[in-house]
Amino acid sequence: MPRRYALASYLAGAVAARTGDETSGPALMLAGFALTGSATAASALLAGVTISAVVGGPVLGAVLDRAERPGRLLAGALGLYAGGLGVILLGLGRLPFAATLVLAVATGLLAPAVAGGWTAQLPRVAPGGLLGRANALDAMTFGTAGLAGPALAGGVAEGVGAPTAVVVAGVLVGLAVPAAWRLPGVPVREPGSVAGDLVAGVRHVARNAALARATLVSVGSCTAQGVLTACLPLLGERCLGGAARGAVLLTFAAASALLANAVLARRAPALAPDTVIRVGALAQAAAPALAASGRPAVLVVAALLLGAGEGPQLTALFAVRHREAPERLRGQIFTTGASLKITGFAVGAACGGPLAACSLPGALLLASGVGAAACVGFPLRGTRSAGRL
Repeated sequence: MPRRYALASYLAGAVAARTGDETSGPALMLAGFALTGSATAASALLAGVTISAVVGGPVLGAVLDRAERPGRLLAGALGLYAGGLGVILLGLGRLPFAATLVLAVATGLLAPAVAGGWTAQLPRVAPGGLLGRANALDAMTFGTAGLAGPALAGGVAEGVGAPTAVVVAGVLVGLAVPAAWRLPGVPVREPGSVAGDLVAGVRHVARNAALARATLVSVGSCTAQGVLTACLPLLGERCLGGAARGAVLLTFAAASALLANAVLARRAPALAPDTVIRVGALAQAAAPALAASGRPAVLVVAALLLGAGEGPQLTALFAVRHREAPERLRGQIFTTGASLKITGFAVGAACGGPLAACSLPGALLLASGVGAAACVGFPLRGTRSAGRL
């Protein structure tokens, strides 16, 4: 009974935090678009709140791995992240845009806590034979969040304004703080330097074939998603009758991802997780190419295809990380992987906004090409897998 309660608490907190996080990106982008009238400024704001994760993720992971009560550290990071969203909103339209962008970059340092930092704690909540099913359920929280977040952002923005959508995002992230605070503790580790742990974690990812390959493909997929997301306001405005409606396409993608992961939670796939990662990437790469047609019905099909590839890929990615990560580096490997994905998304969003303003079909085809190119990067030679730990 305590174990079941712990997993339920973990999942409830994950849904709240990740729904807030999934709401925040579209909400900030729509707020930026509404207040500046510029797709470039909107995508820059989204890129700012995501690109700094490449620095914040590894550091946060190293500190989490050394913490006796990592949940309390996560709770603090989530609280600061929620507060940061509010500060960005206060600055938008009142401060010079460059200053608001700096606030977004500072807030984004804490974003990996929502993804990798949280998932790294899962083996302590569901150890042993429960981990496989718990991993699929954890991946489903991303699907649930992806389903609710863009719908909340688009619906609230269209109903009462984009700034209110940013407030909703911050509140949801804050609701996860109590669940994070109660996460199980771990034995105190032997003393050592955080810098040494950072080097060890990065080295492990680079030298482990399975982790390196999974990271390469997932980052490529996220970069393509960033380009696609930056196109959503213009897609909504030109093809669906309103900029806010573009965010609803993410809801279709999330529904498809959630359904695919629900199937995985009940029945293990026949393919190895490493293969699922690649197949999922190819499906995601095909989606923006379909969306380039601009036809509403085809846009929905593209969104469903995107989710069908993204959902199983995420579950498989978690499986590979849990399998290959040593306990002493688990938090850092998860947050480093998450930070690289978030940064890839940020780069894609930063490039996608200006390109979409010049050529919307061109930006969508770029997203498709980037996603497909990630799979061409296989295999990486000179690496080895740690196998099951």
